Amino acid sequence: MPVLERTQMFEGRVWSVVRDRVKFGDHESVRDVLIHPGAVAIIAVDDDDRVLLIRQYRHPVAMYLFEPPAGLLDIAGEPALETAKRELAEEAGVRAQTWNVLVDLFNSPGGSSEAIRVYLARDLSALPEGRPHTGEAEEAHLPQAWVPLNEAVTLVLNGAIGSPSGVAGILALAAVRNSQEDGLRPADSPWQPRSWLEANQRV
Repeated sequence: MPVLERTQMFEGRVWSVVRDRVKFGDHESVRDVLIHPGAVAIIAVDDDDRVLLIRQYRHPVAMYLFEPPAGLLDIAGEPALETAKRELAEEAGVRAQTWNVLVDLFNSPGGSSEAIRVYLARDLSALPEGRPHTGEAEEAHLPQAWVPLNEAVTLVLNGAIGSPSGVAGILALAAVRNSQEDGLRPADSPWQPRSWLEANQRV
């Protein structure tokens, strides 16, 4: 829809908020939009069909969450797949030989432009030097849990795993496993929603 006017309401370290005056046919409305750089997440699965989760404090919800490794698309020009590889190394000390796109989602499209691409990472190995200590604050200590996929699905369904990338990624992987067809996309598949957001000043 045509944006008639945009006002910067807030500019933060990671995201900003704009107020758009939007034309819907013969009507005009005002919408506040959180402009987000986007993110990637990684469902890393080992040879025993266990999913890697890390425990991290999330200040906006004031609780610790178990969720897959993830990170912001906040380095200009870095492809999403390279961000995912870097985040898997930095947050978990793990690398993967086989990568696929698992699922794409919008986190909260009613108010935020955040788009998330969730990758599936397989054929894992630990980094010889271990996890690099690049994080600070809530990223300084990230305990790991390797959870069998079936158990991870149960944890999603009973509410114990609530991060959007964890919920979507775990259930998507379970769906792929239960399907007769391989629904996995190549790791370098086009990410059309992300391209649309970039073209429309939503990143």
